[in-house]
Amino acid sequence: MALCSYFSYFAVKGDRGLLRYMSLQDKVAEAEQINKNYENQRLEWEQKVKLLSSNSLDLDLLDERARTVLNMIGPDEFIIIDED
Repeated sequence: MALCSYFSYFAVKGDRGLLRYMSLQDKVAEAEQINKNYENQRLEWEQKVKLLSSNSLDLDLLDERARTVLNMIGPDEFIIIDED
C-alpha cells in the first residue's frame, strides 16, 4: 500500500508528474501565441518592405516614412496627435 501511494503521489506531483505536464502545456500554448504574434508582425513588416521596394513603390507609404524619419511637414499642413 505504501509503495502504491509513493508512486501515485510522484505520478501526480513529481517533477515529471501530471501537474507538471499540465503546467508545461500551458507554457507551450503561451509560447505558441507569442510566436503567432511575432509571425504576424513579421508579415506586416514584410508587406511594408515590399511596398517600399523599387519595383512596386507605394508613394503614400514612402511619403509617410520620409515625414516620420525627417520629422517634417509642409507649411500648409497640421498634425493631430493621438495619445492612444
